[in-house]
Amino acid sequence: MIRPLLPVLLILTQICSAMAFQGDIVDTLSALFKSANSKEISKNFSSSVELGVNQEEDVYPKAQAEQILREFFTKNQPLSSAVVHLINTNPNYRFGILALNTKNGKFRVAVTLKKTSNTFFITELRIEPDK
Repeated sequence: MIRPLLPVLLILTQICSAMAFQGDIVDTLSALFKSANSKEISKNFSSSVELGVNQEEDVYPKAQAEQILREFFTKNQPLSSAVVHLINTNPNYRFGILALNTKNGKFRVAVTLKKTSNTFFITELRIEPDK
């Protein structure tokens, strides 16, 4: 009786682990924000990114968005980062909010990712002072 259920259980286990792995991109980004690694974060940027930093927002090419993020980290050295909110119910979309604590204060980071060719890319990134 257990033998027919074994293949079903194996398939369910693989599906669940694949879904859990996909949600880890926001956790990975949180760790990259904590380490102020703009180069690695930018590897997750789409070709153009809607970037908002301290009420200045525009759509930038990937390289320019990395430079703006690097400047932000130069002025605001991170101390910690944590995922506050995560939406991962859509297999082609992720949204996360990070609490970023820096030497100059606390910031709220909102990240929107869309899946293209089985990879999530950041399409929108907003960094604003936490209220």
